[in-house]
Amino acid sequence: MTHQYFVYIMTNQHNTVLYTGVTGNLYERVLQHKEGKGGKFTSKYQVCKLVFYEYHEDVFDAIAREKAIKGGSRQRKIDLVNEMNPQWHDLFHHLQF
Repeated sequence: MTHQYFVYIMTNQHNTVLYTGVTGNLYERVLQHKEGKGGKFTSKYQVCKLVFYEYHEDVFDAIAREKAIKGGSRQRKIDLVNEMNPQWHDLFHHLQF
């Protein structure tokens, strides 16, 4: 059985806050963020727009990648989003699993 893990970046309506996370169910996790149930940080800053994600088959790879992104500069996160999603559209509606 193949497992799926996702590293993702979300932002708020004005693209001023960046949140990086890792999950085994991207659709459900983003839905939680959108409903304000993602956690204290994401609720406080109304983080509700999925702007970047990548797939990993290995949970340890996904966690290591999340830590690398979190440990990087804000500019590096912006660059990752710009590479995948230059218009910073909400990618949630494009998820197909």
